[in-house]
Amino acid sequence: MNTTHTRPRPRRLGLAAVGALVLLGVAAGPAAAHAEVTASEPRALAENVTLSFTSEAESDTAGISELRVVLPKGIAPDAVTLKEAPKEWKLTATPDGYAIGGAALATGTDAEYSITVRQLPDEKSLAFKTLETYGDGKTSRWIEVPTGGEKVDNPAPVLKLEAAAPGAKPIAPGPSPSPSTAPSVQPSAAAPSAPAAAASTRTTSAKAAGGNAGAVLGVVAAIVLLAAAGTFWWLRRSRSRA
Repeated sequence: MNTTHTRPRPRRLGLAAVGALVLLGVAAGPAAAHAEVTASEPRALAENVTLSFTSEAESDTAGISELRVVLPKGIAPDAVTLKEAPKEWKLTATPDGYAIGGAALATGTDAEYSITVRQLPDEKSLAFKTLETYGDGKTSRWIEVPTGGEKVDNPAPVLKLEAAAPGAKPIAPGPSPSPSTAPSVQPSAAAPSAPAAAASTRTTSAKAAGGNAGAVLGVVAAIVLLAAAGTFWWLRRSRSRA
């Protein structure tokens, strides 16, 4: 009995290889984000954390001159300080975040800088929406935040956070300034002060003394009147007998 062996043709093998590469490309998804962020301690409620940002240069004609970042909820603009940046670049607070920039970088040079955050909020992830401005006025907007696993064209830098360390708490606001002097305490009517009590005692004693003196004078006056009346009556009776 003759056995026939069928060998795959080279053309078919080539098509299969191309198909496999296409499938791998689809599964891999889009390329890495063009604006990224990492942290020295990516943990909720971590304090004095260094965040490092990288924005890839995409223009062939101009360099990056400014980055504007919208801070996520829980990080105030005044809680951010600049740690490292390209030469002569400065950080300025804005109502919703900050702007960092200066002289335009060389064409094709990525913008890299780092900031220090006083404390990270108690969240699972943080998105830092970023606008890249080039020296020729072109702007790239990395502001989309993917949700539910969907893919976006212009993703914002997102930082994943671990759960807060045991015992970690939000930094409490500073104590309110205390008054320079203690409030005065008014004396109670039921418990007068010592000088007031002494004055009251003296007044009461004077009133009592005055009352006693009046009573004595009244008795003396009554005795004088009785004596005068008795004398008048005795003189009148003596005259009538004579």
